[in-house]
Amino acid sequence: MTHTETAIKVTYFSIISNTLLALIKGIAGFFGNSYALIADAIESTTDIFSSFLVLFGLKYASRPADENHPYGHGRAEPLITFLVVGFLITSATIIAYESISNIGTPHELPKPFTLIILGAIIFWKEFSFRKVLKKSKETNSSSLKADAWHHRSDAITSVAAFIGISIALILGKGYESADDWAALFASFFILYNSYLIFRPALGEIMDEHLYDDLVAEIRVESLKVKGVIDTEKCFIRKAGMKYHVDLHAVVDATISVKEGHDIAHLLKDTLRHELPQLGHVLIHIEPSH
Repeated sequence: MTHTETAIKVTYFSIISNTLLALIKGIAGFFGNSYALIADAIESTTDIFSSFLVLFGLKYASRPADENHPYGHGRAEPLITFLVVGFLITSATIIAYESISNIGTPHELPKPFTLIILGAIIFWKEFSFRKVLKKSKETNSSSLKADAWHHRSDAITSVAAFIGISIALILGKGYESADDWAALFASFFILYNSYLIFRPALGEIMDEHLYDDLVAEIRVESLKVKGVIDTEKCFIRKAGMKYHVDLHAVVDATISVKEGHDIAHLLKDTLRHELPQLGHVLIHIEPSH
């Protein structure tokens, strides 16, 4: 299974999971008198739409290179990540607004059964976060990473709701708004996570150098190729799940142009074979001094 196929399969998992959880949270929050659980349902609803965006981005980014896009369509992925971050910020804003509104509104204590539901949700969302994050690392997908953090932020809002409802139930009358305060706290944490997701995607769009480990691997593999004496400049830029490389390789200054050309092709083929995450590899031959 290719990286793209793996990422798409995991995204379908997120869509189904978020849809079921949004329904469960919404129903439980309504009948359980929990504004924090209702706020949680709102976030899960935005997660559904963001997961669909991720799915669209992955499919579009996997399109092959064409005349107008010689490096492929991978840059669509960080753009989708920006939209996903927008959904996160929107959900955090809605949760904060609703929480502030409900803090000053008299309402009944939450029902005890909401704690059981929240406990199960926390376990499931943390499992989902770890599953999706693992796949995002395997596939080098920034949008899949953003989707994973949606699961983690959902788990955190559920933890906050659990704490708030517990306080309200233990302390009783006068503490009905504890779950609203919990939801408000969770909204700020979601905003913080939004920044953590946004920053690397911005770096990808701006061709920021963040790949020292990969550069080291490329240099090691290059020196295994017959005819390559050393490597000099090595620039890497990420587009979708692939890394495009510009590498300067040092060869014997006395060999012919054809021999240098053959070494360059052998080096390119070797790197792409040994490091399958590489996309375009451009080799510039430098003569030894």
